Amino acid sequence: MKKMQVEKRRPIHVGEAICRVMRYADKGGVERVPIEESYNRVLANPLTATHPVPPFHKSPYDGYAIRACDTKGISRKYPRRFEVVATIGAGYLFNGVVERNQAVRIMTGAAIPTGCDAVVMLEKGKALQKAGKQFVELKHPVAADENISFKGEDAREGSVLVQEGQRINPGVTALLATFGYAQVPVVKKPVIGILSTGSELLDIGDEMEPGKIRNSNAAMLQAQIQRAGGEAVYFGQCPDDLEKSLKRVKQAFEQVDMLLTTGGVSVGDFDYLPVIYERMQADVLFNKIAMRPGSVTTAAVKDKKLLFGLSGNPSACYVGFELYVYPVIRAFLHSKTPYHQKACAYLGVSFPKPNPYDRFVRGSISIVEGALQATPVGLDKSNSVTSLSGADCLIMLPRGTVGYDRGARVTVILLENDSGTTWSGFKQVTSKYDGSERYG
Repeated sequence: MKKMQVEKRRPIHVGEAICRVMRYADKGGVERVPIEESYNRVLANPLTATHPVPPFHKSPYDGYAIRACDTKGISRKYPRRFEVVATIGAGYLFNGVVERNQAVRIMTGAAIPTGCDAVVMLEKGKALQKAGKQFVELKHPVAADENISFKGEDAREGSVLVQEGQRINPGVTALLATFGYAQVPVVKKPVIGILSTGSELLDIGDEMEPGKIRNSNAAMLQAQIQRAGGEAVYFGQCPDDLEKSLKRVKQAFEQVDMLLTTGGVSVGDFDYLPVIYERMQADVLFNKIAMRPGSVTTAAVKDKKLLFGLSGNPSACYVGFELYVYPVIRAFLHSKTPYHQKACAYLGVSFPKPNPYDRFVRGSISIVEGALQATPVGLDKSNSVTSLSGADCLIMLPRGTVGYDRGARVTVILLENDSGTTWSGFKQVTSKYDGSERYG
């Protein structure tokens, strides 16, 4: 077979590569889903209070609603009795007006009766009965507004409670229910296609064969897409045939918001993606990055839609997704901070390798004596797959360094921060990684 001619590639820096793809990061549309199906989706509009909370003055305790002025001068030596003229529970109202030296037995959550401006907790009063009437004896004065939850103190009508772009967690669900959002406006998930290349790939359920490997990248990317908030569609595997691969890429690209391919982006005889981009008349944003792993990561754009050519090596594929695809997905989901968080940490082991390029080492975060510690996991090679299972961060080692000793201060990209772990409260303060700075 005649070897394809591929133009000499000029690597660009990671920050520049991120900036180039983010120019095409559009916001997704809006759809409405039942509240029961909204968990873990992303709000498309700000969540505003449709009424005040509480919607009326209410009691936070079981007790007695009274007029505070009637308790002036009360003491253990000089207690005072109040006639209990009614009993009300949550959801019920006292329609009269509480007069001087009168009280209403009130349950938690019930509306404060007209005329009352304080609540005495149940254990602070002594219930009595005399001549067929109910009384409560008090031995301590109370102040006006004591033990009252006031209308609107938790949320004022019209106030913004949750911003657009926030993922819906159980707490946000509680707010949605409180304010009557039976149908929730959420961002449509970006539909992201995955297409594997290479005749050496076996399906996951296939028996091993000489010279073959199982396709781990496709399943890994589906999980990464789901973690980022997208919807993954797998289009299967392309053989090492240019025309067939071109047809498959074109068909898949038409059905998705973004297309990821794995493998085929290097300079081998069967690496067809550069030619496919040319045949599709796609504009290549970059085809080589000064980084390890994943230097051959490629991005192109056609009709304002992105195509990502990720490495066929598992670790390189994984890192390429987190650096370049993840922020595009988060921007689609209306996130104002689409990038992974980063933090400062201390290196848990020595890392003697020199770094002529920016290096992203798969690592694990732990907390040691109140500080973050990052330790590489597994084999630090682009074709390694076992290192990925324990990775919850990428340890950033900038170009031009000759190695690191244990305890050296490093920067890490946090991969699991969407779960709510922000690592705040430790010695290191997290910030946003936008790729515009030189690492370290």
